[in-house]
Amino acid sequence: MEVKGLSRYHNALGWLSAVLMLVSLYAIFQYAPLEKTMREVQKIFYIHVGAAWNAFLAFFVVFVASILYLRTRDRKWDTLAAASAEVGVLFTTLVLITGPIWARSAWNTWWTWEARLTTTLVLWFIYMAYFLVRAGVAEPVRRSVLSAVFGIIGFLDVPIVYIAVKLWGYHPLVFGKEGGGLHPKMLHALIVTVFAFTALYVYLMQKGVALENTRLALQDLKDRLREKFDQ
Repeated sequence: MEVKGLSRYHNALGWLSAVLMLVSLYAIFQYAPLEKTMREVQKIFYIHVGAAWNAFLAFFVVFVASILYLRTRDRKWDTLAAASAEVGVLFTTLVLITGPIWARSAWNTWWTWEARLTTTLVLWFIYMAYFLVRAGVAEPVRRSVLSAVFGIIGFLDVPIVYIAVKLWGYHPLVFGKEGGGLHPKMLHALIVTVFAFTALYVYLMQKGVALENTRLALQDLKDRLREKFDQ
């Protein structure tokens, strides 16, 4: 049976995600060289950046889908925004886990109120509040409208996270052998990891859309049965 919200290529995308993840692990731990200063700890950089990139991508999809919902009032855009926000929060949580591990080696402390870490934490709280809005409003249309507004406003923190280092402070950097940029093999590993996380994002987002569509279909069925028995 075909599940609404899943593309015909969904299973293939799942396998592609798995293969890319395995390739990225090989690239990170075997292909890319060790960084001179941070050594093995630097390897977390690839996961950290890959997760951050796709968190931004997920919240950008929330932003666009929320605008489209407010323009069209089509429920599919609200469903897409909610599913993408879930994956975005997952990736942001991964960023907040890997960031302190990296900071422990760079600054000898698990957490510092450094600009990018702090604004990323604020971003995480914003989208957790997004889900509180979705859970706290019972009326479907009002819930979708409020969620869309929150999704649009919340995205404003994404560019702040990106430029936070230039505005307010230092963030760990990874340099190549000459100190002037990433070693080519490091760059290759990073690109593969970003692609792997992007494939995983699309796969999980489609799963989320399918689950939400199923939930809405069941809710519609319950409402119709309730109306039928009330007559």
